[in-house]
Amino acid sequence: MKMSLKFGFLAPALVVGGFALGTLAPHAQTAPQKIAFVNVALVLKAHPDNAAVVALQAKADAEIKVLDDQIKPLQAQGAKISAADKDKLAQLIATAQAKAKEYDAQIQAKVTPLTAQVDTAVAAAAKANGVAVVMDAATANGLVVYADASTDLTKAVQDAVAKK
Repeated sequence: MKMSLKFGFLAPALVVGGFALGTLAPHAQTAPQKIAFVNVALVLKAHPDNAAVVALQAKADAEIKVLDDQIKPLQAQGAKISAADKDKLAQLIATAQAKAKEYDAQIQAKVTPLTAQVDTAVAAAAKANGVAVVMDAATANGLVVYADASTDLTKAVQDAVAKK
């Protein structure tokens, strides 16, 4: 009879203890996720169609610089500017803003397909290498202290984009 008392006291304690320990253990462990990096700016710069974007940007910069060179001397007059020069300044600023908006739209129209191709190539390279998460290397530089060189998919993405 002495044994049944000890067992009667231990059984609830074991059940409660087992339950408590069971809640601390993870119920479903997930496999580790592979993370990789891609230098998106480098991939875009190396894209075969990027030359057209660079040329258009250079044309825009040159055209807007001509207007800017006319605007600065007028702005330098400050409060002493004449009414005629004030009107000319307003017209030049409006023209510069319109040109900038027009060129931005043209550049965006050229950049959008490039970024879509790069995004597709990044996804394909990630899947081919069993990677679950891909970070932009430029953005990750401030966040990641160390990353193995084997996690860099930039070359694979560049190769994929070059084939298109």
